[in-house]
Amino acid sequence: MDFFINLVKAFVVGGAFCLVGQILIDYTKLTPARILVSFVVAGVILSAIGIYKPLVEFAGAGATVPLTGFGHAIAEGVKKAIKEFGFLGIFSGGLTATSAGISAAVVFGFIMALIFKPGDKR
Repeated sequence: MDFFINLVKAFVVGGAFCLVGQILIDYTKLTPARILVSFVVAGVILSAIGIYKPLVEFAGAGATVPLTGFGHAIAEGVKKAIKEFGFLGIFSGGLTATSAGISAAVVFGFIMALIFKPGDKR
């Protein structure tokens, strides 16, 4: 039963993030790229003020998978690296914490480019 409750929590929280994104697309003149960057920055800010961590504990993947979760991972990595390395941790912490996700995005993007031959739609 707990498994299904966790699924519902993840669905509701992740769906709320998607709803906010869709509202921004439909009712503002923001480009998709600006909305994506805004979500990452919102994740960093919410993590910095201590709101995002309880959300991650509540919703699990519903909070860690969206772009706000990427921002949260960057912020947590920077916090950890600062404790470990001091000021230099600012520069290395975010990349260290998110290196697996960044590497996967690059590798799978490359594979998709090989399979589907990207280019202009002319």
